[in-house]
Amino acid sequence: MRRHRDQVRMSTPDPTDVHPAWLPDEAWRAIGVRRILVCGEGTLVDTVQAEVERAADRYGGTARRNPTEAGLPPADLVLALTDALPPDSSPATEPGPPETLTATATATTTAVATATAQLATATAQLGESLGVEGFALARHAGVTVVLADAPAGLLYGLFELVRLGEAAFGPTHPVRVHRPVMARRMLDHWDNVDVHPVMGQVERGYAGGSIFWHDGRPRGDVARVTAYARLLAACGINAVSVNNVNVHATEARLLTERLDDVVDLADLLRPYAIRVHLAVTFAAPMVLGGLPTADPLDQAVRDWWAETTARVYARIPDFGGYLVKADSEGQPGPFSYGRDHADGANLLAEALAPYGGVVHWRAFVYNHRQDWRDRSTDRARAAYDHFAPLDGRFRDNVIVQVKHGPIDFQTREPVSPVIAAMPGTRLAVEFQVTQEYTGQQKHVCYLAPWWSEILRFAPWGDDGRTVADVAADGGGLVAVSNVGDDEFWTGHPLAQANLYAFGRLCWNPRLRPQEVLDEWIDLTFAPDARVDPELLRRTLHEIMDDSWRTYERYTAPLGVGFMVRPGHHYGPDVDGYEYTPWGTYHFADRDGVGVDRTRATGTGFTGQYPPPWSEQYESIDTCPDELLLFFHHVPYGHLLHCGSTVIQHIYDTHFEGVREVEAMCRRWEWLARLVDPAVHARVTERLAEQVRCAREWCDQVNAYFHRKSGIPDAHGRALH
Repeated sequence: MRRHRDQVRMSTPDPTDVHPAWLPDEAWRAIGVRRILVCGEGTLVDTVQAEVERAADRYGGTARRNPTEAGLPPADLVLALTDALPPDSSPATEPGPPETLTATATATTTAVATATAQLATATAQLGESLGVEGFALARHAGVTVVLADAPAGLLYGLFELVRLGEAAFGPTHPVRVHRPVMARRMLDHWDNVDVHPVMGQVERGYAGGSIFWHDGRPRGDVARVTAYARLLAACGINAVSVNNVNVHATEARLLTERLDDVVDLADLLRPYAIRVHLAVTFAAPMVLGGLPTADPLDQAVRDWWAETTARVYARIPDFGGYLVKADSEGQPGPFSYGRDHADGANLLAEALAPYGGVVHWRAFVYNHRQDWRDRSTDRARAAYDHFAPLDGRFRDNVIVQVKHGPIDFQTREPVSPVIAAMPGTRLAVEFQVTQEYTGQQKHVCYLAPWWSEILRFAPWGDDGRTVADVAADGGGLVAVSNVGDDEFWTGHPLAQANLYAFGRLCWNPRLRPQEVLDEWIDLTFAPDARVDPELLRRTLHEIMDDSWRTYERYTAPLGVGFMVRPGHHYGPDVDGYEYTPWGTYHFADRDGVGVDRTRATGTGFTGQYPPPWSEQYESIDTCPDELLLFFHHVPYGHLLHCGSTVIQHIYDTHFEGVREVEAMCRRWEWLARLVDPAVHARVTERLAEQVRCAREWCDQVNAYFHRKSGIPDAHGRALH
């Protein structure tokens, strides 16, 4: 897929065979009908100009760039870099007299001057500038003004206007400053270059093949990748790792002989302010360089990484850095040489440092060959045990990437104690947008409410910093992508909301999940004058707002782990992982269920948390119901805080979950005339599968625990 970068830049971002997601043409109408003025230079300003030109061509407006005449020409919308404005639009110069400027041109100049002055006041009060990605938005004298100090800010300001629609052109308002909370907002693609014999083209991908790779080669779909870049920029993503963290033989060569393939992807993503990262194997000096060792303290190994990294940056000057999974689930790492993770991560960080690159070093490290009979071995402890002792030893450009929970993206987990344990290390918190354990994009499961809970969690108590604060001060937020070559991008059209919400929560973790869903609905389902947009919005909220908890109700109860079928992880299998080397997760027997992770009698995992959580989780009396079985082994008759026994809670929630999915189906039927027929048909198909699977979960889980406990349902329902 070798193309001159100018050809890449001019490619249409509108593939005709794919759903537009949250950037349909209609979303650009409010901008496209206006007189638009763009001031500034640079690749990203070129992107802004191209976007507004396309909108104006479609809807009858005009788009001008860098006016040369005195003053500013008439405009309804100005998008400008602060250092690119004409001198007479600055707050130090009064607008020209009416006889030399039309009234509308005067209004434009006045609006820009007012916004610039307000911005100067606002940033002085805040004590900081807009930065490289921030922007300011104001409305004055009938003109909407977006100002940015750097081109990326102008691009994000444009997409804020798309979100606002006509509201961006309403009443006058002073400057509002927008800056991302997370500096790095990243997606990890678990895409394989070759088709893996077990995992396929995308590992844990539930939306078809890769948009980057196909059967050992670059896919070469320029329009699709460009459209993807637009979608990511529109929700705030600024970094993408383009290959699987489980680096196989072909993917390893992307670092060297197949670097051209990465260069092409970087050229496509760069116009939307997205930097490319690459997952690499720790054994690369041996696999690719022919060295006899990958020991991080070996000088020849250090030299190889330095030389290889220099070649990468010679081709991709804005390359983001490396992503590494090491000494985990069979991947090679520094343990082979008697070294630790700080030694391994610092090796790559040293090579990246001269270019401003970072290494994301995943903390997902545990013994995956455990003896299930040994109850002292606890997979939940592993990341803390491996990494907490290393705090303070990592270089500044190492980002330790920590899964948000201590196990593996389960339906419900506590927040990982590692997040509170490494104040001297930059941490990134990792989520999973692809729904590996939450229905695999066959089930409606809006994950933003869960992510929001995690981001608001205060590891040191209510008066301390939150998970969002730790991520913002460290390495930002990272998530596993849920995109594939499916016509709806995510397989299930409603799963698009998870990708959109992840980007928006990266930008501002304080956003409420319901308002993020409102944004996505209003963008994706453009209102039609013949239908009822309020009915559409209300119904989608009824289906999606509580869908994660609905999924939890009919699957794994009270924080208990892995009850999925081994391997593909879809559908119920209560004992599927219970007697395997991967770990032990519920310890159900005739007397009770749950894992004792207390300091007093269990694995001691509760001791990895700082107060007050160490005490709260340690006590069966204060442990939250939703995490009870994660921390405690309890009798089936144990009384929950909600007033139900554990066994009755299991029965009740599983029946309730099925009823809620059935209600989702009925509500979706109401929307048959309000949404695109193809979208309605796909969601209807997926909901039918969700009903079938929810009933299977209900029957299997209830039957399992009825047989284990011997306790009947208090309501006399059939427990198959």
